Amino acid sequence: MAPRRKKIYEGKAKILYEGTEPGTLIQYFKDDATAFNAQKKATIEGKGVLNNRLSEYFMTGLTNIGVPNHFIRRINMREQLIRQVEIIPLEVIVRNFAAGSIAKRLGMEEGTPLPRPIVEYSFKNDELGDPFVSEEYVIAFGWASQQDLDDIVSLALRVNDFLSGVFFGVGIKLIDFKIEIGRIWDGDFMRLVVADEISPDSCRLWDVKTGQKLDKDVFRRDLGSLTDAYTEVARRLGLMPANTTSLSKPTLIN
Repeated sequence: MAPRRKKIYEGKAKILYEGTEPGTLIQYFKDDATAFNAQKKATIEGKGVLNNRLSEYFMTGLTNIGVPNHFIRRINMREQLIRQVEIIPLEVIVRNFAAGSIAKRLGMEEGTPLPRPIVEYSFKNDELGDPFVSEEYVIAFGWASQQDLDDIVSLALRVNDFLSGVFFGVGIKLIDFKIEIGRIWDGDFMRLVVADEISPDSCRLWDVKTGQKLDKDVFRRDLGSLTDAYTEVARRLGLMPANTTSLSKPTLIN
């Protein structure tokens, strides 16, 4: 990393630095893994390198189908240049199959197909545990307008269609995922864009045939090696050589 850069924000998995161009930021991917609102922590060597490359892959794919997002370009193995956005304080969650909190809330068996993709929201606040909130809360507290929510749902479902197809094509079932949405202002005109990242950190991914988990649940639930799971996702997507077995010294394909 270049010395003396101005740090804008540091989260659990990424650091944002002042960008090289007006209206931009540099997003740096750390090797830190956290779960249960950072109650469980570890450092997974090479994780940041892979998530940087995977997020670039997915954001570029979204750009190619006309879904606006904050990604501009990858700078190096751990960093990417992104547009500076005003983040809406919500995690936007899209669920295709029951897993995690919805399975617990509704008493459903994990892996049960949902009647249709369900979009829900949690309030971004680590101290509160990112609590589930309804659309009524979102509008009442002014986090987003009804028009914003309509646009957010549309964006989220387009992302879901894209990701579901990409993953299914390599034998992976997209159980659910979360994204963040930001506002970009062009004078008086505001538009919403997909922000943050898209990676196995933010998705639940199961092998179509075996049900093997290929996401952060491996870390959450002590199901084995997180490096092996993330490497397998990247390998299937063609982002790593077919014979790659470890993320400790990842060799990524451009």
